[in-house]
Amino acid sequence: EFEDQYRHAMATGETTSSEAHFEPLDLWCDVKTYPSEEGLAIYFDSINERKQAEQELDATMAELERSNRELQDFAFVASHDLQEPLRKIQTFSDRLLRAPEHFDEREQDYLQRMQAAAKRMQTLIMDLLSYSRVSTRGQPFESCDLNRIVEEVLQDLEYTISAADAHIKTSELPALQGDASQLRQVIQNLLSNAIKFRRPNVTPEILVYPENLTDRGWTLVIQDNGAGFDPRYADRMFQPFQRLHNKNDYAGTGIGLAIVRKIVERHQGTIVADGKPGEGATFRIHFSSSHAQANQALESRP
Repeated sequence: EFEDQYRHAMATGETTSSEAHFEPLDLWCDVKTYPSEEGLAIYFDSINERKQAEQELDATMAELERSNRELQDFAFVASHDLQEPLRKIQTFSDRLLRAPEHFDEREQDYLQRMQAAAKRMQTLIMDLLSYSRVSTRGQPFESCDLNRIVEEVLQDLEYTISAADAHIKTSELPALQGDASQLRQVIQNLLSNAIKFRRPNVTPEILVYPENLTDRGWTLVIQDNGAGFDPRYADRMFQPFQRLHNKNDYAGTGIGLAIVRKIVERHQGTIVADGKPGEGATFRIHFSSSHAQANQALESRP
């Protein structure tokens, strides 16, 4: 292999460069040859460390592919095999409740509880499915207009916002390279939570704005005046099924923020939460992007 490279360089007079493995020393080299009238100059650079890093990266990528295949298998099971028995439970309990004269009050209560439990299980399965699909069903990144995404989310939440008499104030946001459908899910989950975790008899006030626009990136802030949370558990709230509030007071499965963090991490971002009980919560998502892109996006808006 080495000799072929030397002879090619001498025959053509062309400089050559290639990587080769010298088995006796278990040495990977970057070999460069420089032919001239006096002969051939050969330079060897050891690239063992780089090759080792590449091998470790290949092993990591193979493990990620295996993990993604497992997630896809789980998604298939969750969307088909697990939901089918639940549908049967709900169908047959519906049929039984259509003839209430055959059951006393206690038996009807049992059937209604069974239906409610099946519905909660179905919701949990769908949330798990959404969590698993963050990686397996993600779309290629493109330039996303976050202002438009926020507007669409507000339209979708129009009834919820009106029912809670929530006031939401938004500021101009920079453009972002990302998966538009997933970014929409992030904003919708955070705004839905800001409305849901409101304090009794207090009008929800929610702010959406950017901060710290620099060459290295910027931060999306979603701030509310709701129930807040104990800051000691700020990290725990992003784990699946972790709930910081009484489930009887606030409905949900506790997986929404886990989905948010997974999407943010797919976008090479970080998310942190800050809050105090009874004083609201603030979520900050830091994205890496150029300051020029951010300014261009803001200036191009009418």
